[in-house]
Amino acid sequence: MEVILKQDVKNLGDKDDVVNVKPGYGRNYLLPKGYAILATESARKVLAENLKQAQFKQEKIRKDADAIAARLEGVTLHIGAKAGESGKIFGAINTIQIADALKKEGFDVDRRRITFDQEPKFVGDYVANINLHKEVKVQVPFTVVAE
Repeated sequence: MEVILKQDVKNLGDKDDVVNVKPGYGRNYLLPKGYAILATESARKVLAENLKQAQFKQEKIRKDADAIAARLEGVTLHIGAKAGESGKIFGAINTIQIADALKKEGFDVDRRRITFDQEPKFVGDYVANINLHKEVKVQVPFTVVAE
C-alpha cells in the first residue's frame, strides 16, 4: 500500500515522501491519525504541484541549514550533571539539556531533531547527532562533567 506522508514519521520517512507500507499499518495507524493519505493518481498530481511550488522555499531552508551546520562544526558543549563517586550520573542527559546548551551558544535547534548514538549516563565525552534538514546532519561533541 502506497501512502503520501503529511508529516515526518520517525523510521518511515519525511513529509511529502511516497512510501510503501503494509496495509494494516497504513489503514489502522497512518491514515486515521492523519499522518498520511492514500497515494492515488490525483493525490500524486497535487503532491507534484505542491513540491514544485515549495522547491524554492526548500532551497532557502537547505542553505540556512548548511550555514548553521558550518557554524556548529567547531562547537563543543559542556553539560553539568550531578554524579556519584563512580562517575555515574543521577538520571541521564537528555535532548532538552543539549538544546538548552546550544541555545546558550546562540543556536536555536529543536530538541526533537537531536539524537544520541550512546545514551549519556556517565561522566565523559559523547556525540549528539543533529538533523537540521533531510540532507544536512551534524555531529556535535559534548562533555558531561560532574557538578
